[in-house]
Amino acid sequence: MPATFVLTGEARLQQEVRKSRFLARARPVDDVDAALAFVAGIGERDASHHCWAYRIGPLYRFNDDGEPAGTAGKPILQAIDGQKIDDVVVVVTRWFGGIKLGAGGLARAYGGSAAECLRLAAKRPKLALAVVRVRCDFASAAGLHTWFRDHAATKRDERFLEDGVELELELPDVELPTLIEHVRDVTRGRGRVVPV
Repeated sequence: MPATFVLTGEARLQQEVRKSRFLARARPVDDVDAALAFVAGIGERDASHHCWAYRIGPLYRFNDDGEPAGTAGKPILQAIDGQKIDDVVVVVTRWFGGIKLGAGGLARAYGGSAAECLRLAAKRPKLALAVVRVRCDFASAAGLHTWFRDHAATKRDERFLEDGVELELELPDVELPTLIEHVRDVTRGRGRVVPV
């Protein structure tokens, strides 16, 4: 699934469907452990169900939490994918209101709550990232560190060699041509940028 957006923070939406109350909560996450920790931390003990789904790149999982199979977790995941959101976990909590919704009604309520929560959430485009190694002399390294901070580059590793420094960076791939040009200028053509 080519996701194009990530959430910039947590989002919530509450709605009532035929006397049942649904509370959708979405949070950006970096990995599966963070997604599962968010699910485990939902503390509405008086609720009937806590159904959830997450999408982190190619990884996904969903759970119906006792609702009929396929009526809750899967519609939540479909809402995530339908809105092209990545690196997210969504939990929809239900308080039963006394009226049975049926399989179709449950799927619409869970999926609809998740979709509306995500639709209203603050988002930004997900940037494709590049990982590169930069080799340069010691004198050039200080000037490069300033550039990294100013261009959203994250230093993943740094190794000191006999003749200089090798840095491993993660940065938005749109910044890669600018980095190559900057390294060439700062090092007078002696530095190298190599994709990992």
